Amino acid sequence: MTTIDTRPVAAGAAGDSATAPALGSVSGFFAAFAGWLTTTDHKKIGRMYTGFGLLSLLAGAVLGAVLGLEKAASDALVDSGVLLQLFQGYRVVLVFGALLPLTVGLSVAIAPLQLGARSIAFPRVALTGFYSWLGGMALTLAALLRNGGAGGGNEQAVDLFLVGHGLMMLGLLASAGCVATSVLTTRAPGMTMRRVPLFAWSSLVGSLGLLLVLPVGFGTIIYLLIDHRIGISANFGGSEGIGAWISFLYTVPAVIAFAVPAVGVAAELIPVTFRTRQAMRGVKFAGIALVGVAALSAVTRQFLFPVTIDTDQTFQAFVEDLVPFLVFAGVPLLGLVIAMGLGALTAKQGLQHDKPAVSPGFVFAFLGLLMIGLGILGNAVQSITDLELIGTSFEEGATLYVVYGAAIMVLGGFVFWAPKLWGVVLPTKAVLPLALLGSLGTVLAAGSLYVAGLLDAPGGIPTNEIAVQAVLDTSYSARAQLLAILSALGHALVAITGLAFAGLLMKTVRSGDAADANPYHGHTIEWMASSPAPEHNFEHVPTVASAEPQFDLTYEGTRA
Repeated sequence: MTTIDTRPVAAGAAGDSATAPALGSVSGFFAAFAGWLTTTDHKKIGRMYTGFGLLSLLAGAVLGAVLGLEKAASDALVDSGVLLQLFQGYRVVLVFGALLPLTVGLSVAIAPLQLGARSIAFPRVALTGFYSWLGGMALTLAALLRNGGAGGGNEQAVDLFLVGHGLMMLGLLASAGCVATSVLTTRAPGMTMRRVPLFAWSSLVGSLGLLLVLPVGFGTIIYLLIDHRIGISANFGGSEGIGAWISFLYTVPAVIAFAVPAVGVAAELIPVTFRTRQAMRGVKFAGIALVGVAALSAVTRQFLFPVTIDTDQTFQAFVEDLVPFLVFAGVPLLGLVIAMGLGALTAKQGLQHDKPAVSPGFVFAFLGLLMIGLGILGNAVQSITDLELIGTSFEEGATLYVVYGAAIMVLGGFVFWAPKLWGVVLPTKAVLPLALLGSLGTVLAAGSLYVAGLLDAPGGIPTNEIAVQAVLDTSYSARAQLLAILSALGHALVAITGLAFAGLLMKTVRSGDAADANPYHGHTIEWMASSPAPEHNFEHVPTVASAEPQFDLTYEGTRA
């Protein structure tokens, strides 16, 4: 174990108000802009990731609303020539544009602080990863605008679509590798792996999941690009076959693995809210790690391990189906149940000593955790072939529950760690309704698709015009049209939530009062730093004697 020790900013450096250009001047603006572009401060890198992720969440929710209205409308609202690209852009923006940068960005920003490090491991690699992801996202969207993507008619744009995916994956892999290395090697003196904070642990599990899943996707992209360039479409199905090969990246169980750091936000906030230590901490670690088993399911390229409950089949055939189903679909669900159960046990222990201090960040995290739980449960349910949910909109509902649930939990992380990132506390009365609004939107957007899937509404990611028309067809049922409208309304509420949260955050950062060092009475060592945390995080790297050093100072002494 080591601790990265960067030098504090010297007096009279660029950040010194006595020598730096005034922020209101043109030179001051460009100096600040250049400082962000070339920063090695992990908190700024994480904020850039999450800022673009929040923007993508807004765009993805708007696309979801448009496509939902398109399903419900009797006449076409959008030109049929662009619907194929809209469906693919909707998934790309939600997963690679919103979910991954939000979870990776929060890990980059907060995990090194929780570890007591003065910097993230390989900060320039983390920054390069951000630019690679951003460039890849721009290329991917540009390719879709030029009739690229799976089934696209522009051959060069199809190639650009694949290249953009490769760049996004390389960037996310670079940043995830920096987070994993930080947790393993840059901990404060005295912080063993058993004392690692819960969010930092979930960041490690999530990063390792990315390091398992994305290389498989990157290798697939290389095969597809070579095949498409030389025109041997019989091997991979040409441009239309691209969707079948990479669609595993945009659905459950892969998105469950991508959302693991978000689960750590709730794990971090429950002990803080109920003012007690985390019960059975080692088992909690195991529960979060079990959720990450979803990465193994994605790596196998088998989205589902179906099981049939049929009395006519032999016991041996039933067991052969049941075992992989339980391992790859049941274990992530079991891990979440363990994490939630230990959270409830922690809450019970805390209530025996004191009243809970419910913060808006906890409300975000709690509701988001419920949404993710519904998504993981849906991932397991759709694998039961007797229900005939495979190929229906049920899959999209499970994916949305995970993506939007993780986004809500990341917003809760913003609320909780806003003092360390921006030096402010978000107003409770203004931010709390957004947690309820976002959760309501998620239930409408994803829950309506669950019900539609039970009614045999077609789903999936279309790769040709025929598949697009099949997904849009709701003429068979008036209930299907109503469910499509409710889903579109849910997407709209999520978009409003993201927009309102961004506006409230910017307003508070510009005009809010300065925050105390530990306004929420957090338990871990990032709350020993000032608010906002300086570029080098700590003037003196703290020595850790327990898993909750701030809790020892805040509560344990007074209770004794």
